[in-house]
Amino acid sequence: MSKLLPVFLVATALILGHAENQNLAIAATCAGASCPPPPLGFVPGQRIDVEVVNQTGVTVLLAEKVAGTDAIGIRPGQALRFRRWPATEPNFSLVFWSTISRVLTARLSKPNPDTLRVVLISGGRIPGDRTIYILNDGRVMLF
Repeated sequence: MSKLLPVFLVATALILGHAENQNLAIAATCAGASCPPPPLGFVPGQRIDVEVVNQTGVTVLLAEKVAGTDAIGIRPGQALRFRRWPATEPNFSLVFWSTISRVLTARLSKPNPDTLRVVLISGGRIPGDRTIYILNDGRVMLF
């Protein structure tokens, strides 16, 4: 009996180790539509075009930098495009709000490698979306 015990322990360890590896492989796979999209981001230091499209039906005000700049009005159906220069503009932010206090939702997309498209629509949960940050590490955050 004592001679079979080490053989039994080694066999058990091999079987359990093989089963654990299979579970990890299954857990790491993603089945098509159930996968969340990858996080939106850019290469740190990359020049980025930011395109804002107003699909709200009301005028929306944008402020690229909160302190010291005037807001830019963007009419319904209008698109506005500007370039972010990472060498001179760390942690880019864009603040937006409706002129008549509507709740706004921003839909972010990356139509090509150097463009962030922001489509503003009416509705959503209160308080809605109000700020987009592009951080120095390339991540895009929406608040």
